[in-house]
Amino acid sequence: MADTPFTDLPIRLPLDMAENAGTEQRYPVDKWNPPHCGHSGMRIDAEGRWWHEGRPIARSALARLFARLLRREADGRHVLVTPVEMLDIDVDDAPLIASEVESEGAGKARTLRLRLALLDDWVTVDPTHPIRVEEGERGPRPYLDLDHGLSARIDRPAYYALAELALSEENTPPGLWSGGAFFPLESAA
Repeated sequence: MADTPFTDLPIRLPLDMAENAGTEQRYPVDKWNPPHCGHSGMRIDAEGRWWHEGRPIARSALARLFARLLRREADGRHVLVTPVEMLDIDVDDAPLIASEVESEGAGKARTLRLRLALLDDWVTVDPTHPIRVEEGERGPRPYLDLDHGLSARIDRPAYYALAELALSEENTPPGLWSGGAFFPLESAA
């Protein structure tokens, strides 16, 4: 990918980051504290689609790179962070979508993993990465909490797969065990 031009990007990237746009490279965004430089002109819509200045970002490798540079600040803002700058990014709901479920074991011995669609990463549900359900305008909205203050909305097919597992176990309230903790699949409200 080194021959792909990365000009006119909304954020300044060191050359090695731009060249690794399509990889699974991890970045220590929690350790970087560069100056805040304004807004990126970017937005992530409620379906997890990335936009720049009103136009969709069509290159999935570029959106994946930006997703690996995301973190959420203590004041609730989402930001893109590199070693040299920090820019705000608008997020309509959650910045990522969890779209697939893997389950191993049953009951208290179960381990659940959810796949983050854009990143193609699998995250184990545990006390550090819990499932939570919030009441929304159109009913319950399930989320998976992630590192760096981020969250992923669990899409409908993945939520239905979780609900089917939960109903088969007949827990009250309906929910599932994973990583030694119980996660209800209904909102606390």
